[in-house]
Amino acid sequence: MTRKRKGQTLLYYTVAILVAVIALVPFAWMVSTSFKSRGALMSIPIEWIPEEPTLDAYRTVFERFPFLRTVGNSLFISVTYTAITLISASMAAYAFAKIRFRGSGILLGVYLATMMIPTQVTMIPLFVVMNQLGLINHYSSVILPSIFRPFAVFMLVQQMRTIPGDYLDAARVDGASAFRIYRQVMLPLCAPTLATLAVTTFMESWNDYLWPLLMLTDRSKMTLPIALSTLNGQYNTEYNVLMAGSLISMIPIVLIYIFAQKYFQNGIMAGGIKG
Repeated sequence: MTRKRKGQTLLYYTVAILVAVIALVPFAWMVSTSFKSRGALMSIPIEWIPEEPTLDAYRTVFERFPFLRTVGNSLFISVTYTAITLISASMAAYAFAKIRFRGSGILLGVYLATMMIPTQVTMIPLFVVMNQLGLINHYSSVILPSIFRPFAVFMLVQQMRTIPGDYLDAARVDGASAFRIYRQVMLPLCAPTLATLAVTTFMESWNDYLWPLLMLTDRSKMTLPIALSTLNGQYNTEYNVLMAGSLISMIPIVLIYIFAQKYFQNGIMAGGIKG
């Protein structure tokens, strides 16, 4: 390795480490704050390692509202939202990518063009629709929008187009139906992309605040982001309690990412390949 090459490598790793440290500083402050007492929050200089660590903030989180129930609400909504997204998007992508019908290209283009429409534009009409259906304050009002996910369809179409048609022809020769080909051939070959979509969709649903706030008016049905927002007072905010609740809320996302990370990078790369 030449001296110039070594210098470039050293510079690359130096910059990468610096960026990683900068990105971890807020997280370190969050962890530190969650173990502080209320009086030590604004101490100068900042106590990165609390002199008297305490779990009072974590106890307060469970006392302030039914925390476990809100976690259960968020898990139910996020898991259901993710499952419906994967099923509906994969079926639509299979039809667009492997079933030829008149106008499929135009229909796919129009469908994907809806990604350019801001969510805020469709929020009021969607609210009116949910109200007319009598779904306000029902979990289904938060979950049903998962059926329409253009980005998920886009990623899966890109992946399915890279799958050779010989696999489908061989399955047809063996007498497999269209649904059986979709279930036993296409889905296993799209596992990396499906895993990537599962992680990103779960994260999006888990962290969603505005739409559940509009739909779920019953306190017993509120999700975790809504519950955490109640910790922000009008004149005062208990940052140690807020950070404790936020750290607990990160656990499911971190666990899911750990188990799916081996598929995550492959799924992103596969979804970006042009068919």
